[in-house]
Amino acid sequence: MKRIKVGDLMTDEVVSVVPVTSFKEVAKLLAQHNISGLPVLDDEDRVVGVVSESDLLSRQAAGHPVTGDAPDATRTVASSKGEFTAAEIMSTPAVTVHAQETAPDAARLMTRRGVERLPVVDDEDRLVGIVTRRDLLRLFLRPDAEIRRRLVEDVLEDTMEIGPDTVTVHVVDGVITLEGRLENRGRIAILTRLAEQLDGVVTVMSHVTAHDMDGPGPASPQRAAHGPSAEP
Repeated sequence: MKRIKVGDLMTDEVVSVVPVTSFKEVAKLLAQHNISGLPVLDDEDRVVGVVSESDLLSRQAAGHPVTGDAPDATRTVASSKGEFTAAEIMSTPAVTVHAQETAPDAARLMTRRGVERLPVVDDEDRLVGIVTRRDLLRLFLRPDAEIRRRLVEDVLEDTMEIGPDTVTVHVVDGVITLEGRLENRGRIAILTRLAEQLDGVVTVMSHVTAHDMDGPGPASPQRAAHGPSAEP
């Protein structure tokens, strides 16, 4: 089943800076492009850090340079101009993602690391794009009709080989409701799990029954292992 990848959502025209870019130029670029952060690239377009509005404000509030990881050459440039450079302001190491990773994985990484944008890099850590929280939120604005089509075609028909008349699918505001009857409870569990993994789905309400639910269900594994013996 196809999942939405970071590469499907990212912007490939990225505004970036180099380590010696001045504080004022970084601030100017953020304002001009109405963005909250910029990747910092070395001479080979590798991402060495990210400078954000928060980094600028923190350094401005401090009012003096902090002895971070900026190279000595960069410090000399900064001192001679009387202002900081991107290398002295940026957060490093940069939190990055690869284009082939799934959008939900990127969203979890953003949440875990507390960032609003992720530079997208290739296998050699060179910048190829950028993905933001706004980009990822687009997944949850997917039309209900598109979610239903993906569920019917990709999950029911292609993956599970279930006929269109076997399970009825309703989608309202990202909430999927399933009704129908399958061979066994295992198939219901698989269907529910695959439906939950579709991009844009809020939750799944399953009212699907199974033939093996007509009789008594299997014994609980715990009771089967620890219950009283059937032998006298």
